Formats: sequence, structure tokens, C-alpha cells
Amino acid sequence: MHGSGISIWFFIGVLLTVYGVLIFGYGVVEWVTGISPGVQLAYLHTPVWWGGLLGALGLFYVVKFRPGRSK
Repeated sequence: MHGSGISIWFFIGVLLTVYGVLIFGYGVVEWVTGISPGVQLAYLHTPVWWGGLLGALGLFYVVKFRPGRSK
């Protein structure tokens, strides 16, 4: 598919966004229900932070490299 006009970075952005939303969602459920007893440093809520970061980075790539965008 050479010359199709869709950058690989767009698809990477979609994947990062999907993974970020899934991890963020798990982190919020974990935070609300407290399903991780005994986990060290659970009070930092790492999945929420990493999910948010992945989602934001993914959205950046999706917007920057979206198909049909003039160069």
C-alpha cells in the first residue's frame, strides 16, 4: 500500500488511545472498588496516570497524523 496517504503513526495513535482508555478504565475501577489489597504503593493509582498519559499521547498522534490532513 505504498502511496495510500495514511501514515503508520495514525494507526499507532489509535492503538495508544485504545490501550490508554482500557488501562485508565481499569485504574478507575481499581481506585473506586479497592480491589488491589496488599499491593505496594497502590495509593499512587499508577494505572490511572499511565492510562491518561497513553490516551493523551495517542490522541496527539491521531490528530497530528489523521488522514486527509494537508501537509
